[in-house]
Amino acid sequence: MRRTTSPFSLVLLGLGTFLLVLAPLLAWYVQPRAAVNPIDIDTTAVYEGRGSVFDTDRIETVPGRKITVTQRVRGDVADSERSGNAVWDVTTTVDTDKSLPAADPHDALDFTPHRWVMDRRTTRPVHCCGEKPYIEGEAYLKFPFDVQKRSYQWWDNTLGDTVVLRYRGTAKVQGYTGYKFTGSVPATRTGTRMVPGTLVDQPNRPQVLAEEWYANHGFVLIVDQATGRVLYAQTGPKRTLRAPGAKKDAAVLLDSEKVAFTTATQKEAVRQAKRDSGQLRLVGTTLPIGAGIAGLVLAAVGGVLVARGRKEPEQPTPSDVSGTPQPTLTM
Repeated sequence: MRRTTSPFSLVLLGLGTFLLVLAPLLAWYVQPRAAVNPIDIDTTAVYEGRGSVFDTDRIETVPGRKITVTQRVRGDVADSERSGNAVWDVTTTVDTDKSLPAADPHDALDFTPHRWVMDRRTTRPVHCCGEKPYIEGEAYLKFPFDVQKRSYQWWDNTLGDTVVLRYRGTAKVQGYTGYKFTGSVPATRTGTRMVPGTLVDQPNRPQVLAEEWYANHGFVLIVDQATGRVLYAQTGPKRTLRAPGAKKDAAVLLDSEKVAFTTATQKEAVRQAKRDSGQLRLVGTTLPIGAGIAGLVLAAVGGVLVARGRKEPEQPTPSDVSGTPQPTLTM
């Protein structure tokens, strides 16, 4: 008797081996390359709160006003493809009910356009492609992928510098769990502005190069661990004017202890985080584990079948029943 190998057992063995090779490939090669920041982003985040705002018509600070901050991010696909980085154009407007709805964002209480360029995988700033301002730190608008339980250097565009955000555990946003980070900014001089002297307690001077100061009552950010997407953002900006060299604020331009994501913005952020983190988990965990288990089972079954084979009788050589060889024909 001899053994033969069936095609079916070879197919099982080959498929199992393929899946065993595919499993680590998905986890260690495909998944890291899937975790990249998009270049065709087009998203809007809206913050709302209440606070004091300088009324240019009344020439005084008015308390208790509703404040709406709108931040739109659009990717420059052409520049992104040329540079190999993610090039995002960002516009931030600050409005009160008086300036909403605005036909032109320049009519807002404050309008700030800028450009952020980052490495698509690490989210680190890249200084090219007309970046403005010169952004630094580890995170801005979003955190890197695979957020860690540690402090991060977050870019504050109003401050023009980074702020340390410290990890504070986990928190839920619309039922979805993320990592919580907090930080604050002490009063810091950020620039100068030419204003009437009466605004900074110098009525005898028609124009004064006043100092601009900025502080933040506190940042609260809740972030999706897998993607680094911000699920909830809260900020407490305070912008004031001081006379040159003065130690105290003379005029308040904006002051709010809490301006935060609206419910609609939170829900959209959570929806996108669930989708994107689910895709990363599928490629990085679910498929590799499934492929590994299936590959192990198929390879084992195929190997056993190949080893056992199928027994077949050996073909007898031409002979008579008695075993006497038949005579051959000779010439």
